[in-house]
Amino acid sequence: MGSEALLFYAFGALAILSSLLVIGQRNPIYSVLLLIGSFIGLAGLYVLLEAPFVAVIQIIVYAGAIMVLFLFVVMLLNAPREEIVRSSMLESAATRAVGGLLALVFAAELAWALTRSRTLAMSGPGNTPAFSVPQIGQRIFQQYAFAFEATSILILVAMLG
Repeated sequence: MGSEALLFYAFGALAILSSLLVIGQRNPIYSVLLLIGSFIGLAGLYVLLEAPFVAVIQIIVYAGAIMVLFLFVVMLLNAPREEIVRSSMLESAATRAVGGLLALVFAAELAWALTRSRTLAMSGPGNTPAFSVPQIGQRIFQQYAFAFEATSILILVAMLG
């Protein structure tokens, strides 16, 4: 087994284990900190997939900015520990049915995304997506300059509001 396979399993285990621990915690601050661990595991997987731009954005935007915001909100609200609530058998069955339905939708979406990515990879040189940071920068500032500027103005207005 190569070093990339070991890293894949390590990052995958980190992402899965910390994601499972997020929903198992009673203290919301621990959940936020474990979610950061999950994002770090995902960023490691992105690096192994040779998508360094997505990995860096994952760390800067999600693990950095969004999680700091979540942590501030949790600390500001001073949320107490979660109490165990006993639910009726009917509520439990309905919750599991909705969870199962959402899991099936997620599996279908994942299968669609994987088949679509294979189709895009085989479509030829004219339609290939940009993977390197210089290619992404060139596409943002040449082909998508108007959308990029409109988005920046929209974010600025949202910050001022």
